[in-house]
Amino acid sequence: MNQKAKKIEFRLGTAGKLAPLVVAAAMIGWAAFSQSNVNGYVLAFFAALVTGVVFAKDEKAYGEALVYGLGKPMFAIIVLAVILAAVSGKLISASGAVQTIAVYVVEAGFTGKLFVAASFLITCLLAFATGTSVGTYFVVIPILFPVGVLAGAAPEFMIGAIVSGAAFGDNLGPISDTTIASSATQHADLGTVVKTRTRYSLPAAAGALVLFLLFSKTTDGNAALEAAGGETKPLSLVMLVVPVVIIVLCMLRKHLITALSFGILAGIAAGLLSGVYTAAGLISFPGGFAVSGAIIDAITGTAGTVAMLIAVFSLLGVLECGGLFEDVRGLLERFAKKERSTEATIVLSVGILSMVTGVISVAIVALGDLVNELGERAGVNRYRRANLMDCTGCVFCFLAPWTVHCVIPAQQSAQFGEGFAVAPASVPFVNYYSLCMLVILLAAVVTGYGRKSSRD
Repeated sequence: MNQKAKKIEFRLGTAGKLAPLVVAAAMIGWAAFSQSNVNGYVLAFFAALVTGVVFAKDEKAYGEALVYGLGKPMFAIIVLAVILAAVSGKLISASGAVQTIAVYVVEAGFTGKLFVAASFLITCLLAFATGTSVGTYFVVIPILFPVGVLAGAAPEFMIGAIVSGAAFGDNLGPISDTTIASSATQHADLGTVVKTRTRYSLPAAAGALVLFLLFSKTTDGNAALEAAGGETKPLSLVMLVVPVVIIVLCMLRKHLITALSFGILAGIAAGLLSGVYTAAGLISFPGGFAVSGAIIDAITGTAGTVAMLIAVFSLLGVLECGGLFEDVRGLLERFAKKERSTEATIVLSVGILSMVTGVISVAIVALGDLVNELGERAGVNRYRRANLMDCTGCVFCFLAPWTVHCVIPAQQSAQFGEGFAVAPASVPFVNYYSLCMLVILLAAVVTGYGRKSSRD
């Protein structure tokens, strides 16, 4: 049981409490400006943790808060998912399936901007059906991303299309944890929440699709194919059993870890039976205290991302035990007076908390009861409240470069080589769905768009 740690008091009051966040923000900015990979963000969050201990009045309570953050179930799920997804992705990419599909795509003329737009739509459908944005990354990126780059799409726009599609599914999917949390905390019927949310999510998706068709950058796909050794290996397509198994199990509401595990097992069996892989190609002990093979290469390649997740969840424990959630709740109570100011404060507070925690559902649950209470007092419709909370999370959490929605796609892109790598700081600028939703949110609060059409 993850029992809450002792409350932390900081030297210099609020300034001391915010010191770790300031250090993290400064180093993240430095890493982003320098186009760093995930390791730059690892340094940023570990620097924040070290800074926090200097200001903590009770070092023991500070240490307990770190452990409390690491004890959250979401931490174990995401870390295991990152490792298992790396293995499943390696089974596909090392088989030659990506290059084979890319050759067929180029021959069909389905390249560049068209492929980016199609990837966005495919990801929208998968994320909507499975209800998981993070799980969608692990299924889609190993195939669509490298194929798109080899077919002439710029790497950052392929990642942007996939993250945008995942945001759409997280935002609108009826089995998404954010949809369920937003409706449950506001005591709103789930079906009506999804129905009314289309007024926000569908225009944002349409805008994103147009932007991808107009502004996606392209590269020389033929050159990329030649550099990757663009020969076809039709037999390698049997490895598509990996994403098929994962998608089916996710749609059957199986746990993400279970789905990924069965996907790996199916991939190993298909690879060995078809001759695409040998046992030594998957796992080998060549002596000299060495281990080699596709599986161990995939696992060790996740070290930077796992280290960052350790630091992020540790810092989350410190911020929660330091009273950050209470501070944000206090902000909500102070400024929420009339209908419009209450809506603006819902967006601001959920936005702040989702950026800091990196998990939308955590922000929604933490603020849900208070949003319900203040919304009822100000006359904000329950469906309107649920939609504002969820849409806000799918903007700010997805646009913060230190969250899983930027770090995991960046880590996944890097496994295909330097020419494919996308920096985490680049992802927000090509996440057109979240950017379009930001515009819609501002219009909704300022003009009242969607307010009168929500049911009581």
